[in-house]
Amino acid sequence: MKIPSIVSALALAVLAGCGAHPTQITPSAAAAPTAVKAVALAPLQWPETYEATGTVRARTAAVIAAKVMGYVREVAVRPGDRVRRGQWLVRLEARELEAAWRQAEAALEEARSAAPEADNAVAAAQAGLELAQVTFRRMEDLFSKRSISNQEYDEAAARLKLAQANYQMARSRRQQLTAKIQQAEQALKAAAAARGWAEIAAPFDGLVTDKSVEPGNLAAPGAPLLAIEAEDSYRLEVPVEEFRLAAVRTGQKVEVRLDALQRELEGRVSEIVPAVDAAARAFLVKIDLPPIPGLRSGLYGRAVFAVGRRSVLAVPADAVRERGQLAWVLTAEQGQARARLITLGRRRGEQIEVLSGVNAGELVIAPVPPGLAEGAAVEVRP
Repeated sequence: MKIPSIVSALALAVLAGCGAHPTQITPSAAAAPTAVKAVALAPLQWPETYEATGTVRARTAAVIAAKVMGYVREVAVRPGDRVRRGQWLVRLEARELEAAWRQAEAALEEARSAAPEADNAVAAAQAGLELAQVTFRRMEDLFSKRSISNQEYDEAAARLKLAQANYQMARSRRQQLTAKIQQAEQALKAAAAARGWAEIAAPFDGLVTDKSVEPGNLAAPGAPLLAIEAEDSYRLEVPVEEFRLAAVRTGQKVEVRLDALQRELEGRVSEIVPAVDAAARAFLVKIDLPPIPGLRSGLYGRAVFAVGRRSVLAVPADAVRERGQLAWVLTAEQGQARARLITLGRRRGEQIEVLSGVNAGELVIAPVPPGLAEGAAVEVRP
């Protein structure tokens, strides 16, 4: 349906007030029409979309805390600093931990120093056993020939049993000492690990995003000191209404718009949290983002999901003229350019959806030649 003449007149008056003065048509102008190109409007099938807003989060993030209690001696970083894996961030006072490590080291040295004595005792017991065995065999041979008394034979047998017992006792003491040395080694490792906890290091390459500690503060196990996030992997987390669950799937490509960076990206759904938020009646969808400069946790983002298709009328972007809140196009009607006020919808590439103001089949001039105005004579050419 065409705009009524009174509306057209009003539109022309508004355009004139905005500085778009219609060109006065004269016989000479009518004799020399402007050659233009025009597009015949026809319904197009555009994807139907659903938009959800959310927040950019780092895929890998960590809150740094102490494993032992102690006063903070040094803090090496501040928010905004980039750190490397293994780089120390916070140092605690470690006098007690150092003393415990030295005590464990001394216990290990003491246990190791007793090893030669225990080895000598085993060697002596073994030599005594061998001597007792040889002596017993001789006495046994003599006893079989009735050359010694029963008393002498029994004494030789008793000395052999005593030598065997002494040897087993020496070996047991050496085994106990070996176990003590191993125990002391483990204690030293534990003390060294505890001493190492006084120097808190970065678990991965990343960016320091928060700091809640200063030198002199008492650090308690589990209390947050710093926050770090990896810069190589971000995702957009958006709540999606529960009735749209069937339209979202893992691996689906999603258009993501980041207003702060003025960028449009292609993301991919990596995770759908199955639990629905009872208050918002929505479930959380996590969308992996490609690495681009400027990505940070906390950025506002919009995810556009394709949920179907719909029929629209669209015009080329270079056919639209805008002034303030007004938008219009020029159509070719009976050899003249006619201004038509339009209501714009979504933009897709170089096409802009028109919600009202023009109808299918009309010829919209695109691109618009410079200086072409309402009422000008035009000639549509291929």
